Amino acid sequence: MIRTATRREYLMCPPAHFDVTYSINPWMDPGVPVDRTRATAQWTRLCETYRQLGHTVHLVDPVPGLVDMVFAANCGLVLDSLVYGARYRNVERAPEAPAYRAWFTAAGFPSVRPPEHVNEGEGDFAVTRDLVLAASGFRTDPAAHGEAQEFLGRPVVSLCLTDPRFYHLDTALFVLDDDTVAYYPAAFSPGSRRALAHLFPDALLASEADALALGLNSVSDGANVVVAQAATDLIAQLTARGYRPVPVDLSELAKAGGGAKCCTLEIRR
Repeated sequence: MIRTATRREYLMCPPAHFDVTYSINPWMDPGVPVDRTRATAQWTRLCETYRQLGHTVHLVDPVPGLVDMVFAANCGLVLDSLVYGARYRNVERAPEAPAYRAWFTAAGFPSVRPPEHVNEGEGDFAVTRDLVLAASGFRTDPAAHGEAQEFLGRPVVSLCLTDPRFYHLDTALFVLDDDTVAYYPAAFSPGSRRALAHLFPDALLASEADALALGLNSVSDGANVVVAQAATDLIAQLTARGYRPVPVDLSELAKAGGGAKCCTLEIRR
């Protein structure tokens, strides 16, 4: 099958202050040293990869002390130029939310909403052609799903994550194109697995090994899939389905539980 890429618009934040100084997910160990120079080189290659694929990348200035601000996907959900902002569960990340909202306001977005309910943006929201998939279980409050639907005017399907290793939806599922997703079934509750199987009967199912390699923390433009290079079985499945895998190494950022998608917020105008 011939896959068609569409040009995308992304927001990213350089990892100028990236570090692991606290632990808010099972991946984070403050006792493991972080090589910020290596992290910056890996992030820069990711940014350059998007631009080489023809996508637009905007940059937000990193704020000193916000060591996780590099993970731009968590800052909100942007749909039809409406910005549903984030409200982080953990106090360590809370100051990121106003910093990102300020960027969107300065960039001229017409409606930037500070949310009432805890949500971590595209960490727990994924957009298909007809639906917004929304997760809870570890970070995002289920009430945020309804809040997002009211603000964005798109149907929202609630899912529940049950494995703390996959603390955000974007560690367990990503959207390949308008109608197709890839996911790791065991990360979800039984009811959520049934719902996903009903909605996406042709989904690509990832192995535990590839999920633990953050293979599902990937970014697709409908044809090219920027994916963790260690997710070898997933890469083979993508190739067999007619997608073009673009492997990247973000092993330094993975020390905080983040991969390509965590570093990338999609702006949908």
